[in-house]
Amino acid sequence: MRVAVINPDYCKPKDCGITKPCLRYCPLVRTHTEAIVFEKDMKYPRIVESLCTGCGICIKKCPFNAISIVNLPEELKTDAVHRYGPGSGFVLFRLPVIKQDKVVGLIGANGSGKSTAIKILAGEIKPNLGNVKVEPSWDEIIDFFKGSELQGHFKKLSNKELKIVFKPQYITKLPQVARGVVKDLLLKVDERGIFDEIIDELNLKSILDRNINQLSGGELQRVAISAAILRDADLYMFDEPSSFLDINERISMAKSIQSLAKTGKTILIVEHDLVVCDYLSDYISIIYGVPAVYGIVSHLHGVSNGINQYLDGFIRDENVRIRDEPILFKMNPTALEGRSSDDIILSFGRIEKQLGNFKFQSDGGTIHKGEIIGIVGRNGLGKSTMIKILSGELNPDNELLINKKIKIAVKPQYIDPDYKGTVREFIKESAKKKFDTSFYKSDYLRAFDIEKILDRELNELSGGELQKVYIVKTLSEEVDLYLLDEPSAYLDSQARLTITKQIKRLIQNNKKCAMIVEHDILCVDFLSDLLIVFSGTPGMNGHASPPIDLKNGMNRFLKEVDITFRRDQNTGRPRVNKKDSEMDKKQKAMNEYYYISVHK
Repeated sequence: MRVAVINPDYCKPKDCGITKPCLRYCPLVRTHTEAIVFEKDMKYPRIVESLCTGCGICIKKCPFNAISIVNLPEELKTDAVHRYGPGSGFVLFRLPVIKQDKVVGLIGANGSGKSTAIKILAGEIKPNLGNVKVEPSWDEIIDFFKGSELQGHFKKLSNKELKIVFKPQYITKLPQVARGVVKDLLLKVDERGIFDEIIDELNLKSILDRNINQLSGGELQRVAISAAILRDADLYMFDEPSSFLDINERISMAKSIQSLAKTGKTILIVEHDLVVCDYLSDYISIIYGVPAVYGIVSHLHGVSNGINQYLDGFIRDENVRIRDEPILFKMNPTALEGRSSDDIILSFGRIEKQLGNFKFQSDGGTIHKGEIIGIVGRNGLGKSTMIKILSGELNPDNELLINKKIKIAVKPQYIDPDYKGTVREFIKESAKKKFDTSFYKSDYLRAFDIEKILDRELNELSGGELQKVYIVKTLSEEVDLYLLDEPSAYLDSQARLTITKQIKRLIQNNKKCAMIVEHDILCVDFLSDLLIVFSGTPGMNGHASPPIDLKNGMNRFLKEVDITFRRDQNTGRPRVNKKDSEMDKKQKAMNEYYYISVHK
C-alpha cells in the first residue's frame, strides 16, 4: 500500500504562486489524471493514493518539504486504525495492547502517533479504521479488534463503562486550568483516600500550602502525577511523567505508579527516559514509522527485550529495521588519559552564592579541550545557579578566580520563544557566514534534523523542535565553552540519543568544551567524560564537586540518592536495580552503585 501525506505545518500554498509545483510537475496531472487535487474549498492539496505512482517528483519539487510518499507492505492495510483527513493525512497502524494490573510502556519518536494512540484508547478520538469518509459504528470497531484484549476495552468504552484518568504531557499549562492551593486541589480529587500516603511518596509536604501558579516545573509534575493517582479509575495514562524530575524523584514516581498497578488498575505510559521506562514497565510497545506520515505500533514485548530491540534498531518478530545502526553504551567507562595543561580552556576557583535562604558552594575545577562535563544532582541544589554564575548572568558573593576570560554560550533550561521570525533567521544570527556552507548543513542542520523546519516560524514549533533549534543555535556560536541546561527535555528517546551523539562529536571535533546539566542517566552515560556531582539539601544548601571521572562521579551521586545501577549484558545500557534486590544489596556491599564491570 502507498501512504501519501502533505504536512499542513509545512505546506504554504499562498507562497507557491498560481502554478503550484506539486501540480505543475506531476506526470499524471500533466496527462489530465487528477492524482493531486486542489479543490477551491480545500486549504491544502490532496494526493490521491490510488492514482499516485510514487515517482517522487512532487517531493523534490515542493519548496517547503511538505510532501512524503511511502510504500508500505500490503498486509498493513488491514491494520489501519485511524487516519486524519479529509486530505492526505497521518495514518496510525495498530494500537498498544493494555493489560490489567500491568504497566505497558510506549516508546518511539515524536510525531509517530503516540498521542493519537492514547487519545483513541481514552475515548477522545473515535477510530475511523482508515476511512476518512464514513465513520464506523462501535460494533464495527469492536469487531475490528476481535480476539485481542482491546475488544473488551472498546466494548466498555462504547457503553461508557470505563473511567479513565489522563496525566497530560505539558504540565506547565496546569496553572491555566487549575487555580488554588496545592493541598485543597489534591484533597478535592482524593477519591481513593490515600492523600497522606501519596504526599509522602512524592515528597509534596513542603509545597502543600503554596499556590499552584507558584510551582516550578518539577513541582507541577509531581502534583499532576499525584492528582492522577488519587483519582479512582479503571485505566490510567501518564504522558511523559519523568519530565522536570531529578533521578530520585523519577524513581519515587515509578514506585507510586507500580503500586497503583498492583491494586488491579490498567496503566499505559509514554516515557522517553528509557531507564525510567525500563524500571517502571512490565511490557513495552515500540511505535515506529515516519514522523507526521505514519506510525506502526509493534506487538508487546517484555520490557528488557523490547528496549534492547529498540536500541538495536531491529524488531525481530516483525523483521523490521527501524534504525540504520544500533546504539551501544560504554561497558566499562574509565578516566580520561593524556590530558595536558596546554589543553586547559577554563580553570575556576571556589564559588559561593547566597540566594535568600539557599546557600551554594562549588569546589571549582578545570576543563580541557574536547571534554564534556556532565552536571548531576537532585533538583534545588544549585545546578542552574552555577551555570548562571559561570556565564556571567549572576555574580558570586566571593571573588571568582578564573585563569582567563573566555567566550561562553548558554542554552537555558526553560525555553520561551518570544522571537518573531523563522528558524532560519533565528539560527543565522549565531551561525553567520558558515550557515550557507555545506559542512554546516550536514553537521548541524541535517544532523540535528531541523533542515525541514528552517522556514517555519519559531513560535509555531513543538517543544521537541524548539529544543533542537536552541541546541543548534547555541552550538553555532563561536565560543570556547558551551553551557547546556537539560538539552534532552521534550525530546523523544531516539532523538535524545541521536542529539547527544551529535553534541559529543561537535565538541570533540571542534576542540571546544561543554558543561551539561542532565537528569536522563542514559544521556549522562552516553555523553559525559567527567562529572560534577551536586550534593546537599534541596532548597537549603548545595555543594558542587570538582570534575571527576564518570565511574567515581556516578558512584558518588547514586550513593547520595541510594540507587544502584547494573549494566545490560547485550547493550551496555544502565538499568536500575530494584531496591533491596539481590543485585542491589550486592553492589552496595561492594560500594559499586553505578555498575559492575561486565563483558559480552
